[in-house]
Amino acid sequence: MKTILTVIVLIALIAVGAYFFAPQYFPGYTPPIAENQEPPLVPQGQATTTERAANEVIGQSVEGRDITAYHFGTGDTDLLFVGGIHGGYSWNTALVSYELMDYLEANPEKIPTNVSITVIPALNPDGLYEVVKKEGRFEARDIPSNADTVVGRFNARDVDLNRNFDCDWKASGTWQSRAVSGGSAAFSEPESMAIKTYIEANEPSAVVVYYSAAGGVFASNCHSDVLPETLELTNEYAEASGYKAYEEFDFYSITGDMVNWLAKEGIPAISVLLTNHTNVEWAENQAGIEALLAHYAEAE
Repeated sequence: MKTILTVIVLIALIAVGAYFFAPQYFPGYTPPIAENQEPPLVPQGQATTTERAANEVIGQSVEGRDITAYHFGTGDTDLLFVGGIHGGYSWNTALVSYELMDYLEANPEKIPTNVSITVIPALNPDGLYEVVKKEGRFEARDIPSNADTVVGRFNARDVDLNRNFDCDWKASGTWQSRAVSGGSAAFSEPESMAIKTYIEANEPSAVVVYYSAAGGVFASNCHSDVLPETLELTNEYAEASGYKAYEEFDFYSITGDMVNWLAKEGIPAISVLLTNHTNVEWAENQAGIEALLAHYAEAE
């Protein structure tokens, strides 16, 4: 019996000594930072436990191009901005998204402390490449003067992505007076599925999707009243930017629209249509974006 007790006491003494003299062997131990010593850096592109990475690939296109989301700010109110859903046909919507990213990089203090912003500049990278002939970021001067931008509206399977969402989805949709493919089913395309998965996982507080060209701010709905928050965002963005506000898009019937699907999901969402297919109209959109930031900023 004495032998057993002696062994137990020795084990206990060894454990206590290891704890005080060699704590690095214990799970969860973090070595102390000496005075005047810099804390260890987080590898670039990786997030800490309280901060997400600066960017993330949320999916890939039909041809394997990355669809990337860029994150700014650390607040719980997440505003999502999406460009390039119609690829090269509306290449200026990707450029206004890149302008927004530059603005946030240069002016991080403009983001309220309770707000974070996510920008997806090119939801249809294959359609964008069809016109730009360049991977990633580009400039207006990269667009060939003889480019056929209409072919860039669709993804690599010739589907109009803004007819592939789950609000009144149909296999054959309409674009102006032309029939276009809505895909084989709602979310049949990897690009629309990527944004669906991202939105369901992150639950943004509001979404702004850029299109061209009609020059207006359009509220979303899917066979129900416009959400009160959506109506407020529509009017505030329109008033600040100078675009006209519309409670619905009624120029012609559309099916499978992205912002209308968001309305169906109960997420406030607006469509901002640039005036034409070439101008970014950054001053107008900067004012509209700043109005939304002010709308969501908590009083301090």
